[in-house]
Amino acid sequence: MADGSSTARTRSGPARRAATRTRTTPRPTTVLLVRHGQTSTTGKVLPGRAPGLHLADAGVAQAERAAARLGALDVAAVYASPLERTRQTAAPIGRATGQRVRTAKGLLECDFGTWTGQSLARLRKLPEWSTVQTAPSRFRFPGGESFAEMQLRIWNEIERLVALHPGDTVVAVSHADPIKAAVATAAGVHLDLFQRTVISPCSITALLMPAAGSPGTPIVLTVNSTGDDLSGLAPS
Repeated sequence: MADGSSTARTRSGPARRAATRTRTTPRPTTVLLVRHGQTSTTGKVLPGRAPGLHLADAGVAQAERAAARLGALDVAAVYASPLERTRQTAAPIGRATGQRVRTAKGLLECDFGTWTGQSLARLRKLPEWSTVQTAPSRFRFPGGESFAEMQLRIWNEIERLVALHPGDTVVAVSHADPIKAAVATAAGVHLDLFQRTVISPCSITALLMPAAGSPGTPIVLTVNSTGDDLSGLAPS
């Protein structure tokens, strides 16, 4: 009888410790990065941080569709960069999820400096354009931000949101280049390869982020999703 009791206690010790670890391990946070909807300049001009740019009719419709998809999820918070086009995209998402839209400066578009507002057709003819596409880690926009600074900024913002909303699902409405840079960081891909990723207007990119201070690594759940059901997003 004594031997049996000792064996039972020996077996229950590791089980209790495992249960304790399970109870105390912080849950990861799902961050849903949404690019703003289409504007009148999409694909034509590098608008950057210039104010006054609103969604086109097509962009409004895209935002409503994204909101319908996200409204099916249990979203704890909705954030947007300060620019009009992101806040306009976030508005229907906030309504669909029952969340007030909060502003987060870390989600801002890259500061393109003197390139802001210039046509892409003109910029593509510049000798610097090749560096922008093939070695962006070595490029700084004249009078503006470097891609490396943008990448660090967006990642710091994502980590801040994770710390604010541990174990929750958070929506962050941002811009194409910052989202691409965040995907590169999460996937462990060098910044010089981030231009190989496409982020379409109102697409949804999902990252599963480990809790602050935990030993886990980020997981990329989906990139540039524009029409799929999001309810099954989980690591396999």
